[in-house]
Amino acid sequence: MTESLNLLATSNVAADDCCSTVTGGALDVAEAERLARMFKALGDPTRVRLLSMIAAGADNEACVCDLTEPVGLSQPTVSHHMKQLVEAGLVEREQRGRWAYYRLVDDTLIALSAALRP
Repeated sequence: MTESLNLLATSNVAADDCCSTVTGGALDVAEAERLARMFKALGDPTRVRLLSMIAAGADNEACVCDLTEPVGLSQPTVSHHMKQLVEAGLVEREQRGRWAYYRLVDDTLIALSAALRP
């Protein structure tokens, strides 16, 4: 497990600092929609694998060119999955020449972890 994903298990961020907890009372509509969008992005096994591959990369980032072969999908399909992860706020995209590079958004992963704490 990489340093960023270890943050999920060991973070001392208070749930109030980043989001309401799912088990801490009724969420307002906006917060429920925000959390659902993030969890929905993780509802696909390919996207979970892509996120883990980025986490395993140097500096928690990876080029889309290095993500296609391991998941056995075409570059456009991987790019579609990555777009979903970007829109959910789980990764950031940076264009470098002709390739897109993706980096984990640690704060979002920590917020998701905190949202599930009892």
